Amino acid sequence: MDISATQTDDLIACPNCDVLYRIKAPARGERARCGRCHEVLITPRLGAEGRIIALALAVLILTIGALSFPFLTIRAAGVSHSASIFSAAAAFSGGPFFLLSFAVLCLIVLVPVGRVLLLLYVFVPLARGRGVGPLTKQAFTLAERMRPWSMAEIFAIGCAVALVKVADLAEIAFGPAFWMFALLTLLVVAQDSLICRWTIWDALDKEAEA
Repeated sequence: MDISATQTDDLIACPNCDVLYRIKAPARGERARCGRCHEVLITPRLGAEGRIIALALAVLILTIGALSFPFLTIRAAGVSHSASIFSAAAAFSGGPFFLLSFAVLCLIVLVPVGRVLLLLYVFVPLARGRGVGPLTKQAFTLAERMRPWSMAEIFAIGCAVALVKVADLAEIAFGPAFWMFALLTLLVVAQDSLICRWTIWDALDKEAEA
Protein backbone atom coordinates (compact mmCIF):
# COMPACT_ATOMS: atom_id res chain seq x y z
CA MET A 1 0.00 0.00 0.00
CA ASP A 2 1.32 3.40 -0.96
CA ILE A 3 1.58 6.06 1.73
CA SER A 4 1.31 9.66 0.59
CA ALA A 5 3.57 12.46 1.82
CA THR A 6 0.59 14.04 3.57
CA GLN A 7 0.05 10.91 5.63
CA THR A 8 3.72 10.64 6.63
CA ASP A 9 3.77 14.27 7.80
CA ASP A 10 1.70 13.16 10.80
CA LEU A 11 4.08 10.33 11.75
CA ILE A 12 7.27 10.18 13.76
CA ALA A 13 9.58 7.16 13.99
CA CYS A 14 11.58 6.20 17.05
CA PRO A 15 15.29 6.41 16.09
CA ASN A 16 16.07 3.36 18.23
CA CYS A 17 13.35 0.80 17.53
CA ASP A 18 11.60 2.29 14.46
CA VAL A 19 8.12 2.25 15.99
CA LEU A 20 5.81 4.74 14.24
CA TYR A 21 3.63 7.16 16.19
CA ARG A 22 1.14 9.79 15.19
CA ILE A 23 2.52 13.15 16.21
CA LYS A 24 0.98 14.90 19.18
CA ALA A 25 3.21 17.79 20.19
CA PRO A 26 3.72 17.93 23.99
CA ALA A 27 3.43 21.16 25.95
CA ARG A 28 6.52 23.18 26.81
CA GLY A 29 8.51 21.39 29.49
CA GLU A 30 6.98 18.00 28.69
CA ARG A 31 8.50 15.13 26.71
CA ALA A 32 7.13 12.58 24.28
CA ARG A 33 8.79 9.18 24.74
CA CYS A 34 8.68 5.93 22.82
CA GLY A 35 6.35 3.47 24.53
CA ARG A 36 8.61 0.53 23.65
CA CYS A 37 12.19 1.68 24.38
CA HIS A 38 11.48 4.98 26.20
CA GLU A 39 13.66 7.01 23.82
CA VAL A 40 12.85 10.73 23.94
CA LEU A 41 11.12 11.65 20.67
CA ILE A 42 10.01 15.25 21.19
CA THR A 43 11.16 17.65 23.89
CA PRO A 44 10.33 21.28 23.06
CA ARG A 45 12.12 23.93 25.12
CA LEU A 46 11.28 27.61 25.28
CA GLY A 47 14.18 29.78 24.12
CA ALA A 48 16.37 26.80 23.23
CA GLU A 49 17.58 28.50 20.04
CA GLY A 50 19.43 31.22 21.95
CA ARG A 51 21.12 28.74 24.27
CA ILE A 52 22.12 26.51 21.36
CA ILE A 53 23.68 29.51 19.59
CA ALA A 54 25.59 30.49 22.75
CA LEU A 55 26.91 26.96 23.19
CA ALA A 56 27.82 26.68 19.49
CA LEU A 57 29.81 29.92 19.68
CA ALA A 58 31.55 28.70 22.85
CA VAL A 59 32.45 25.42 21.14
CA LEU A 60 33.81 27.32 18.13
CA ILE A 61 35.92 29.63 20.32
CA LEU A 62 37.26 26.73 22.40
CA THR A 63 38.16 24.77 19.26
CA ILE A 64 40.07 27.71 17.82
CA GLY A 65 41.78 28.26 21.18
CA ALA A 66 42.70 24.59 21.46
CA LEU A 67 44.49 24.81 18.11
CA SER A 68 46.55 27.75 19.36
CA PHE A 69 47.93 26.26 22.59
CA PRO A 70 49.92 23.14 23.55
CA PHE A 71 47.83 20.04 24.16
CA LEU A 72 50.33 18.40 26.49
CA THR A 73 53.96 18.50 27.59
CA ILE A 74 56.08 15.41 28.21
CA ARG A 75 59.27 15.55 30.31
CA ALA A 76 61.68 12.63 30.57
CA ALA A 77 65.43 12.42 31.27
CA GLY A 78 65.70 16.19 31.37
CA VAL A 79 64.12 16.61 27.94
CA SER A 80 60.81 18.41 27.46
CA HIS A 81 58.53 18.22 24.44
CA SER A 82 55.22 20.00 23.86
CA ALA A 83 52.64 18.67 21.42
CA SER A 84 49.74 20.51 19.81
CA ILE A 85 46.63 19.23 18.07
CA PHE A 86 48.24 19.72 14.68
CA SER A 87 51.44 17.91 15.68
CA ALA A 88 49.35 15.00 17.00
CA ALA A 89 47.57 14.72 13.66
CA ALA A 90 50.83 15.18 11.74
CA ALA A 91 52.46 12.31 13.65
CA PHE A 92 51.04 9.92 11.03
CA SER A 93 51.71 12.12 8.01
CA GLY A 94 54.70 10.19 6.72
CA GLY A 95 54.43 7.66 3.93
CA PRO A 96 51.30 5.51 3.65
CA PHE A 97 49.82 6.96 6.86
CA PHE A 98 49.06 10.32 5.26
CA LEU A 99 45.39 9.41 4.84
CA LEU A 100 45.19 8.46 8.53
CA SER A 101 46.68 11.82 9.47
CA PHE A 102 44.18 13.64 7.27
CA ALA A 103 41.29 11.61 8.73
CA VAL A 104 42.36 12.47 12.30
CA LEU A 105 42.53 16.16 11.43
CA CYS A 106 39.08 16.04 9.82
CA LEU A 107 37.42 14.16 12.68
CA ILE A 108 38.82 16.28 15.52
CA VAL A 109 38.89 19.72 13.87
CA LEU A 110 37.26 20.17 10.46
CA VAL A 111 34.06 18.18 11.05
CA PRO A 112 33.30 19.70 14.51
CA VAL A 113 33.94 23.24 13.25
CA GLY A 114 31.90 22.63 10.11
CA ARG A 115 28.99 21.27 12.15
CA VAL A 116 29.05 24.28 14.49
CA LEU A 117 28.97 26.68 11.53
CA LEU A 118 26.03 24.79 10.00
CA LEU A 119 24.11 24.93 13.29
CA LEU A 120 24.72 28.67 13.54
CA TYR A 121 23.44 29.07 9.97
CA VAL A 122 20.25 27.24 10.98
CA PHE A 123 19.57 28.64 14.44
CA VAL A 124 20.51 32.33 14.14
CA PRO A 125 17.62 33.14 11.74
CA LEU A 126 15.21 31.05 13.83
CA ALA A 127 16.20 32.84 17.04
CA ARG A 128 15.84 36.26 15.43
CA GLY A 129 12.47 35.42 13.90
CA ARG A 130 13.66 36.05 10.37
CA GLY A 131 13.00 33.95 7.32
CA VAL A 132 15.37 31.04 6.96
CA GLY A 133 17.78 30.79 4.06
CA PRO A 134 17.17 28.70 0.95
CA LEU A 135 19.60 26.00 2.09
CA THR A 136 18.64 25.86 5.76
CA LYS A 137 17.00 22.43 5.58
CA GLN A 138 19.97 21.01 3.72
CA ALA A 139 22.33 22.59 6.26
CA PHE A 140 20.49 21.04 9.20
CA THR A 141 20.38 17.65 7.46
CA LEU A 142 24.14 17.81 6.86
CA ALA A 143 24.79 18.89 10.46
CA GLU A 144 22.84 15.88 11.71
CA ARG A 145 24.74 13.53 9.41
CA MET A 146 28.04 14.98 10.64
CA ARG A 147 27.15 14.46 14.30
CA PRO A 148 28.47 10.86 14.61
CA TRP A 149 31.70 11.93 12.87
CA SER A 150 32.42 14.90 15.14
CA MET A 151 34.99 13.30 17.41
CA ALA A 152 36.86 16.12 19.14
CA GLU A 153 35.63 14.96 22.53
CA ILE A 154 36.51 11.33 21.72
CA PHE A 155 40.05 12.47 20.89
CA ALA A 156 40.40 14.22 24.26
CA ILE A 157 39.10 11.22 26.21
CA GLY A 158 41.29 8.81 24.24
CA CYS A 159 44.38 10.92 24.88
CA ALA A 160 43.63 11.07 28.60
CA VAL A 161 43.30 7.28 28.81
CA ALA A 162 46.50 6.72 26.80
CA LEU A 163 48.49 9.20 28.88
CA VAL A 164 47.47 7.54 32.13
CA LYS A 165 49.12 4.35 30.86
CA VAL A 166 52.46 6.09 30.17
CA ALA A 167 52.44 8.24 33.31
CA ASP A 168 55.05 5.96 34.95
CA LEU A 169 57.49 6.46 32.07
CA ALA A 170 57.52 10.26 31.92
CA GLU A 171 56.19 13.37 33.60
CA ILE A 172 53.10 14.55 31.75
CA ALA A 173 51.49 17.95 32.05
CA PHE A 174 48.21 18.76 30.33
CA GLY A 175 48.32 22.01 28.39
CA PRO A 176 45.56 24.60 27.96
CA ALA A 177 44.32 22.87 24.80
CA PHE A 178 43.52 19.68 26.73
CA TRP A 179 41.35 21.52 29.23
CA MET A 180 39.66 23.40 26.41
CA PHE A 181 38.82 20.07 24.79
CA ALA A 182 37.54 18.74 28.12
CA LEU A 183 35.22 21.74 28.50
CA LEU A 184 34.30 21.47 24.82
CA THR A 185 33.14 17.89 25.45
CA LEU A 186 30.67 19.03 28.11
CA LEU A 187 29.41 21.88 25.94
CA VAL A 188 28.80 19.61 22.94
CA VAL A 189 26.77 17.22 25.13
CA ALA A 190 24.76 20.14 26.52
CA GLN A 191 24.23 21.57 23.02
CA ASP A 192 22.98 18.30 21.55
CA SER A 193 20.66 17.73 24.52
CA LEU A 194 18.95 21.06 23.77
CA ILE A 195 18.28 20.24 20.12
CA CYS A 196 14.79 18.81 19.60
CA ARG A 197 14.94 17.59 16.00
CA TRP A 198 11.18 17.39 15.53
CA THR A 199 10.71 20.95 16.84
CA ILE A 200 13.41 22.26 14.51
CA TRP A 201 11.98 20.53 11.44
CA ASP A 202 8.51 21.77 12.34
CA ALA A 203 9.82 25.34 12.65
CA LEU A 204 11.68 25.08 9.34
CA ASP A 205 8.57 23.77 7.57
CA LYS A 206 6.49 26.64 8.94
CA GLU A 207 9.12 29.19 7.88
CA ALA A 208 9.22 27.69 4.39
CA GLU A 209 5.43 27.95 4.08
CA ALA A 210 5.32 31.55 5.32
